Amino acid sequence: MILVTGATGTVGGQVVRRFPAGVRLRLMARDPAKVTGAPAAAEIVAGDYGDPLSLARALTGVHAAFLVTTRAGGGDDAAFAAAARRAGVRRLVKLSAAAVLDPGADDFITRWQRAGEEQLRGCGLEWTLLRPRAFMSNALGWAASVRGERTVRALYPASPNACVDPRDVAEVAVRALTEEGHAGRAYTLTGPQTLTAAGQCEQLGRLLGVPLRLVELSPAQARAAWAARYPEPVADALLHSAERQRAGAKAQVEDTVRAVTGRPPRTFAQWAEDHLEAFAPAGQQPAAPAAPAGDRLARPVRPGSPGTA
Repeated sequence: MILVTGATGTVGGQVVRRFPAGVRLRLMARDPAKVTGAPAAAEIVAGDYGDPLSLARALTGVHAAFLVTTRAGGGDDAAFAAAARRAGVRRLVKLSAAAVLDPGADDFITRWQRAGEEQLRGCGLEWTLLRPRAFMSNALGWAASVRGERTVRALYPASPNACVDPRDVAEVAVRALTEEGHAGRAYTLTGPQTLTAAGQCEQLGRLLGVPLRLVELSPAQARAAWAARYPEPVADALLHSAERQRAGAKAQVEDTVRAVTGRPPRTFAQWAEDHLEAFAPAGQQPAAPAAPAGDRLARPVRPGSPGTA
């Protein structure tokens, strides 16, 4: 039995869809009613990291688990690892962030991710760490303004990020959960090349068949947008993350997705082509892509995208 936590999230939801047929799955969510796309045979259970009894129930009979925690600063990684050890779980695969490798990253979120990694390393179980860069799906934060105004608003739109498709992260997670040879490994996961917000904006407009306007936000505007949605320490962390990206800290491309899965990582254009309906005005079909199939690019951080990878 494999347990997937975060089954309603960006990566967890994709992990659920990518297991080979016949794998016994149990999905844990605070609200099981929100789980979608699960195989018919999957068990869906309610669970909360702050509720030891719910963790014990979710982990009974489980030999491997995918761990996603989102309560920055909390002790959820340690609580889950301890419950997993008590339940006899053999293998844990944790979703972390690439920022943990950057010595210049000392923000609230990155410190929390580093602490979570240390807790897993010392838990006595087999562990694998997944460290993605920013998700290409963060571009969905622009969907409303693209639909309504044909506008993308971004902080530091010329700064590069080797963002990754969440589906690629999910495929690596499934390999680590179902195959041998991944114990004690930490995988930094990126797309095949870097792209700026300006490049993403151009690429989206080309695929949609309409010109998009790019508006550069000031640091104060970006922080205000984040502070309206998240606690102050998270807003500060996101601004620090954007500054690191501006300095080039997120431009390094890794070939880990290919090494683990045997195929190259998806480009931003491939991700965008699969999500164009989110950006097209209601009732309007996206135009046929103007770029040739081989001319595909990749993405950065904008207001509304939590995470410091």
